[in-house]
Amino acid sequence: MPARGGTPAPAQARRIAGGAPIWRKSGRVADGEGLELVLARRATDDPGLEVTRVRDRLLAALVVCTVAALGAVAGSGCTSPTGSEQLGLVWSDEFDGPAGQSPDSSRWAFDIGTDWGNNQLEYDTDRPENVSLDGDGNLEITAREEDYMGREYTSGRINTRGRFAQTRGRFEARIKLPVGQGIWPAFWLLGDDFDIVGWPECGEIDIMEYRGQLPSIVTGALHGPGYSGGNSIGGQYTLQGASFNDDFHVFAIEWDASSISWWVDDQVYMTLEPSDLPQGATWVFNDDFFIILNVAVGGNYVGSPDETTTFPQTMLIDYVRVYGTVK
Repeated sequence: MPARGGTPAPAQARRIAGGAPIWRKSGRVADGEGLELVLARRATDDPGLEVTRVRDRLLAALVVCTVAALGAVAGSGCTSPTGSEQLGLVWSDEFDGPAGQSPDSSRWAFDIGTDWGNNQLEYDTDRPENVSLDGDGNLEITAREEDYMGREYTSGRINTRGRFAQTRGRFEARIKLPVGQGIWPAFWLLGDDFDIVGWPECGEIDIMEYRGQLPSIVTGALHGPGYSGGNSIGGQYTLQGASFNDDFHVFAIEWDASSISWWVDDQVYMTLEPSDLPQGATWVFNDDFFIILNVAVGGNYVGSPDETTTFPQTMLIDYVRVYGTVK
């Protein structure tokens, strides 16, 4: 979905031991509220994550623990000062497996079809030619120029609906993006009550959207009742001196009860709160959301491919990880 320009003021952020903060739960330096979590990011080649400090600003309590590789929580986990919560990696996919294998069906389902309400040109399939592991620990979602089911392009769109959904926490993916006019990859969340209330009432969080013809810019946005489609609330991040198709980058949101912040690598570039919505609009980001990864071809947001666009074009995903309260 298209995102409206205008980047709010960056969120407060703290670095620890040279790493980026991973998730802050309710608490801002300005108002001193709540429990602040600060987790040091692991190196990109190490799936482990160390929780280095948990501080309740009101009680000045301190807890240290370790979250082991691939989502295993060391020992009994990290608990809040009240002892009522355990915090860590709650869901992930590292996309390990042989080349040509489809993504894990216990984690991902396919959306098969076309258009999806955005005038997209591709037909999304469940074929390995469009969505499969590459054998090197990545997932490939590949857009191809070919006649298929009445369309001139094919691609892939997968989601965790019915398999995983979560309210709040940190959602992140390490991705290398494709490039070219009319290529539209996205990493986003949709409200789990979509079937009941419909869109945009269910809410949508665009963690990363990208126009292939603007390879140094990604956008993030919120969609809800009264602020959807071309009237969504969001902003953009510009990569200086490079393009997102050159290398992998980490795209993330950190979502708590009062705000959502957008990250690219170790940079927070936007924070949105209920007060940023149009007057009278409802903040619909208090329930479970599921994950979607896709590469669209054409559509309202990017326009059609042209003679400069080459195919195939692939979005390469190293991992998807979600942090939050361990149940």
